[in-house]
Amino acid sequence: MESSPPTRPIKIIRHAEIPLPDGIILSAQIWLPEDAELNPVPAILEYLPYRKRDGTADRDALNHPYVAAHGYACVRVDMRGTGDSEGVLLGEYLKQEQDDALEILAWIEQQPWSTGKVGIIGISWGGFNGLQIAARRPPQLKAVISLCSTDDRYNDDIHFMGGCLLLDKFYWGSTMFSIAPTPPDPKLVGDKWRDLWLGRLEQGGLYMVEWHQRQRRDEFYRHGSICEDYAAIECPTFLVGGWMDGYTNPIFRMLEHLKCPRKALIGPWAHKYPNFAMPGPQIGFLQECLRWWDKWLKGIETGVMDDPQLISYLQDTVPPRTHYKERPGRWVADPSWPSPNVSSKTLKLSVGRLDGKGGAGDERLSISSPMTVGLAAGKWCPYGLEADEPDDQRAEAGGSLIFETDVISEPFDMLGAPVVRLRIASDKQNAFVAAVLSEVLPDGSATRMTYGLLNLTHREGHVDLKPLEPGRFYDVMLKLNYCGQRVGKGSKIRLAISSSYWPIVWPSPEKATLTLETAGCSLDLPLRTPSQQDAALRPFEPAVNGEPLKKTTLRAPSSRYTIAKDIVTGEVVMHREADDGKYRYDDIDWQFGAATRRDYTIHPDDPLSARAENRFRKEYGREGLDLAIEGWSRMTVTATELHLSARLDAWENGNRVFGHDYEFKIPRDHL
Repeated sequence: MESSPPTRPIKIIRHAEIPLPDGIILSAQIWLPEDAELNPVPAILEYLPYRKRDGTADRDALNHPYVAAHGYACVRVDMRGTGDSEGVLLGEYLKQEQDDALEILAWIEQQPWSTGKVGIIGISWGGFNGLQIAARRPPQLKAVISLCSTDDRYNDDIHFMGGCLLLDKFYWGSTMFSIAPTPPDPKLVGDKWRDLWLGRLEQGGLYMVEWHQRQRRDEFYRHGSICEDYAAIECPTFLVGGWMDGYTNPIFRMLEHLKCPRKALIGPWAHKYPNFAMPGPQIGFLQECLRWWDKWLKGIETGVMDDPQLISYLQDTVPPRTHYKERPGRWVADPSWPSPNVSSKTLKLSVGRLDGKGGAGDERLSISSPMTVGLAAGKWCPYGLEADEPDDQRAEAGGSLIFETDVISEPFDMLGAPVVRLRIASDKQNAFVAAVLSEVLPDGSATRMTYGLLNLTHREGHVDLKPLEPGRFYDVMLKLNYCGQRVGKGSKIRLAISSSYWPIVWPSPEKATLTLETAGCSLDLPLRTPSQQDAALRPFEPAVNGEPLKKTTLRAPSSRYTIAKDIVTGEVVMHREADDGKYRYDDIDWQFGAATRRDYTIHPDDPLSARAENRFRKEYGREGLDLAIEGWSRMTVTATELHLSARLDAWENGNRVFGHDYEFKIPRDHL
């Protein structure tokens, strides 16, 4: 059914001031119909720390004008202490962040262009806080669209995976260290801009120090994790993600446990909006948003709630690549999750084999992986814009225990989370296990379908941790990441077990040897049978986007990504450089440039050789105003501690206005 009526001319308010009770003023950019004060409209809030003036400006231009032209006020707000909003940002997902959001919603309700009904949309941080704000039940909030988000900040975010310490905790902490101390635009905030900037520089934004100090699932992670009380969310919620993204697992949990009206959409995408994400196919996601908003904010019956609860993309067999522009496959429909279309098939592990029989009861297999197993894993959370997806898994086979099926005679589909059960022992008190599930093509290449990790000291949970008794066998379970995948005729399924997975996670303090008793080991596959609803699915409309911003290129972008081994020392370095270029946004005469460099280094035989370093430079200004920050952060490990160090410098028109060194030592807690 037709959603919103034909488009309306829109206008842009570049800097709307939202006063908070403590005197802080937040800055919003608003796209809305020109006649909205005569004909009020519902509002769509996007609430982020990533700088609307430049950081998300290009993306905002692709999304918000289209929706505004269909009769909405799209309100993009810089969070407290970021972009052109006053104050200092003290961390992520704080109660202050939610409190401010409630004030924003109340402010929107009072505007002459507003009907008082509000929806929240956001991806990643904005997807997180959309759910968190919904759990506060503000009366103005009528619906949410949450992309690439989580219900559990400990288990499915940048912090931990199966109790293993993700390098993304350091990487994203380094990224926020480069965002939090950035300046506002003097043209918008006036003479106080320098004081605002210096306040941010003094604070520094080294949130990752507390992140690394918090190693168990305590109140820090429980705050903002809606899995603590799913019933708190009552407004309709649309969950969106992609198989290449790092945040797919929560979608299935939220579908199962939320009680509010809910839908989910999972495509082949990485960490981007589906109207321009890769891998493709891109879809008319903005049109899907309008169907959702029109239903819940305007009362127009669009048929969106008649769609199946879960629409997902089953990916076809492909050769391994570190970047796909598009993944072949097909859309399928499931009425609920868990789905009646999915059942489990169990395969047993024996020497080199995966089948329904298993082997002799006394089979024992051991592995002590080189620390470099995992270099073909890609990034924990790919963005789909560089070579950040998994490479050929043949590179990992020599450092893993390998179990394979016979050649598949007929293709079959998987939808869900494969489960690996192991009877396992370690010769060290601290160890983790990685399980990687791949499709081995007829030419021998191996495409990773999914993987999972478990810190074995977390085998009974993430609060009461227990060291391993060396030599003792434990029965453990690894729930691998959810996947939607067709396994093709002529392929094999491979399960690879290893004791390292760098640089997805930091190594254990000692090089452990793991031993499996295969009689107690199995793999459960979530097999999906076709549904009549699959063929009846309404096709998505073609992707549409708003007009790109007018920009002048001042420095062209460039990138470089290498993995190099020093043949003399044996040291291996993963090196990534990304110069995003420098541009002038012509309509607002504002310049922005950014460049980063990352180096992850390890020796195959030494877990304590692991180190990570991130360097960045950010540039802002216009003619007569040249602002820059530059910094680095570094992390190394000992058997008992994590060592974090950092440096931050800032310049105004070539003069250094700030410089500070940071150094921290953090005890390891069963890592």
